[in-house]
Amino acid sequence: MTIHREGYKSIAIAALLFGLINIISFSFLSETAPLVTTLIFIVTLFLFLFIVSFFRIPKRTLTISNNQVICPADGKVVVIEEITDKEFYNDRRIQVSIFMSPANVHVNRNPMSGRVTYSKYHKGKYLVAWHPKSSEENERHSVVIENNSGSILVKQIAGALAKRICNYLSVGDEVKQGTELGFIKFGSRVDVLLPLHAKVNVQMNEVVKGGVTVLASF
Repeated sequence: MTIHREGYKSIAIAALLFGLINIISFSFLSETAPLVTTLIFIVTLFLFLFIVSFFRIPKRTLTISNNQVICPADGKVVVIEEITDKEFYNDRRIQVSIFMSPANVHVNRNPMSGRVTYSKYHKGKYLVAWHPKSSEENERHSVVIENNSGSILVKQIAGALAKRICNYLSVGDEVKQGTELGFIKFGSRVDVLLPLHAKVNVQMNEVVKGGVTVLASF
């Protein structure tokens, strides 16, 4: 397991606060209230390790397939439905949404290889990630990847806790399946819009792994 570069600053701040709080606690409370000192240490250690876990990148064997779309994020499938896309395609698409809890791995990966033909950041609200309108009203970053098999739109969506979306793609980039698309700090949701002829390979409430689980086939 490694730590993602997006976490260096947050982990450094968390480590500094952990150290300061416990130095003060041991200096002023250890003799008069040892149980309180121990409790403060346990709670702050748990919070520090929790922050570190947000930015972990576990070692795993990625799925590479030219005719398949791979899940861009870890989490649980919360939406599988046909919708009318109003942002890019202006036609009917299959939307598959993956909810990322704070306990999930937060790095997002390119679901397929191809060329980036669209990349746009949208300011917005911070509705809870499972809200029906979060796909259109929340802060989000959308990218479209195209190859000979088809075109998909991947939408990183902020939620009530996620306040920063990192996206590494620009129009014209040639990307490889499984490489990093971006990062959403502290969980949220990723939508994938598929063409109607795509065969969805996941089910509602299925727990999936980014870069590993096959989301759909062309």
